[in-house]
Amino acid sequence: MISERDLVTPDWPAPAGVRALCTTRQGGVSQPPWNSLNLGGHVGDRPEDVVENRRRLAAVTGLPTARLVWLNQVHGIDVVALTAASAGTLVTADACWTRERGMACAILTADCLPVLLCDQAGQVVGAAHAGWRSLCAGVLERLVTAMPVPAGDVLAWLGPAIGPQRFEVGPEVRAEFLARDPQAARAFVPSSHRPGHYLADLYGLARQRLAQAGVGRVFGGGLCTLSDSERFFSYRRDGQTGRMASLIWLT
Repeated sequence: MISERDLVTPDWPAPAGVRALCTTRQGGVSQPPWNSLNLGGHVGDRPEDVVENRRRLAAVTGLPTARLVWLNQVHGIDVVALTAASAGTLVTADACWTRERGMACAILTADCLPVLLCDQAGQVVGAAHAGWRSLCAGVLERLVTAMPVPAGDVLAWLGPAIGPQRFEVGPEVRAEFLARDPQAARAFVPSSHRPGHYLADLYGLARQRLAQAGVGRVFGGGLCTLSDSERFFSYRRDGQTGRMASLIWLT
């Protein structure tokens, strides 16, 4: 079963009534290379193991499994609003938000950046899958705009992702970010291993985009998935691997 030590609990001043967590790779039943708490149904793992892992996650949240709403993530910028009718569905999008109590916005990652949002009054929550493509294209701005609260009332938490010392990218990635915001140059450092390549700071880029969207209170952002093989799945490190889940919901 999943224990408290198998989870990452956000350290942020979320209001009463907002619950959030991020899983690690521990506490499930999946066999290698998905061992053990793989929550992704699209990575080649046995379907029955994924079902059991999701059942265990639901038990930790106290929510029915159908109220953990998963997205078909495609590295885009589509945002969906979750309602009571969303329970048990699979929607293609990379971000979601809800005012529905007892319904969790869920994001799957294994190096990409999960971003959880809530408002200070505890009336709305949201989550985004912010890999570099979605982040560059504006998924966070789209989510902040979609949530029916002023951006200045929004709090954000950045979950485990590939860290700035390990995320090496080509010059085309840097060029795409700079084409949208020249200030993004601060998040890229020349790589000492590959000439012409850069180390990219996903956390820094996300903070920039959130600030531009009007979100000034941003927390988290210190856990590297690639560096910690005991706790986290990493697609870049392992190739075939599982997925962690970052969830947020209103009680």
